[in-house]
Amino acid sequence: MKSVLLTGGAGYIGSNVANFLLDKGLKVTIIDNLITGKKILVPKKAKLFICDIANQKKVTKIIKINNFDAVMHFAGLVKVDESIKYPKKYNDFNYKKGKIFLNTCFKNNLKNIIFSSTASVYGNARHKKVYENNKLKPLNPYAKSKYKLENYLIKNSKSNNFKYIILRYFNVAGAEKKLRTGLISKSSSNLIKVICEVAVGKRKKLKINGNDYNTKDGTPVRDFIHVSDLAEIHYLTAKYLTENNKSKIFNCGYGKGYSVLEVVNNMNSIIKKKIPIIIGKRRNKDIEISISSTKKFHKYIEWKPKFNNLKYILKTSFDWEKKLKYIKKI
Repeated sequence: MKSVLLTGGAGYIGSNVANFLLDKGLKVTIIDNLITGKKILVPKKAKLFICDIANQKKVTKIIKINNFDAVMHFAGLVKVDESIKYPKKYNDFNYKKGKIFLNTCFKNNLKNIIFSSTASVYGNARHKKVYENNKLKPLNPYAKSKYKLENYLIKNSKSNNFKYIILRYFNVAGAEKKLRTGLISKSSSNLIKVICEVAVGKRKKLKINGNDYNTKDGTPVRDFIHVSDLAEIHYLTAKYLTENNKSKIFNCGYGKGYSVLEVVNNMNSIIKKKIPIIIGKRRNKDIEISISSTKKFHKYIEWKPKFNNLKYILKTSFDWEKKLKYIKKI
């Protein structure tokens, strides 16, 4: 594996993966329309094409002039609250445009696909841990758009003679050690991002959406994975795909859950003061508990997480948020 195409490489996860791949000596080409992505996050060594993934003519040209071994498809909209307000927008961007892009790849013989999906396709699981073969019950338009593109990949893989790995992310957070990139988002609903914004004074308080869930302290429970570990997962799964030519679906998490209040309390101990909180109502269609089973992933991929520590995740997120205060052009 020498050369990889990334869609959405100017976004949070895409830019982290781009840096990781470049550090491994790979050539990285990025397609991003910069609607939500930020040019400042794109590594200097990466080749950037500013265009929409649904622009078949431009994408075809990019694929033809490069010899890509694989494509990692990150591009898409990711805010659950926004998807509930604008379901058609999410279906158009995440599913319809994604489908056009994938077809362009198939036609141009780019047939190793790593797809950035989400654990929210599971909905409210009956069991404490979620397995890849669980029944899928997406609860919101964001999750449904990812679910539909997953199905499209699976159903069309044989007829188009391509292989895929679908990665279902649990809650991604943190920033890399060098702070070259991190999460930039206005009006973010990412829990750790919001906590860090309160910690640096960008927001006055954290609103916790419901404390009446059937959990140990009444707040929702999530499995958090550090973005640098997730970046390595992309590298390893792409390597697996190009070497073994076998399609797989994997959860991406640590298999351990923390409640919202536990995350807040850990942040309090880092900054040595209390994050101001208010308790609001439950969010519409919010998931109570979401924890990954990683057994299948470890069966096929030899990997040990390097940053499986909630305080480290919070500390790097906090350091990035402090850095953002001094970056003017974002």
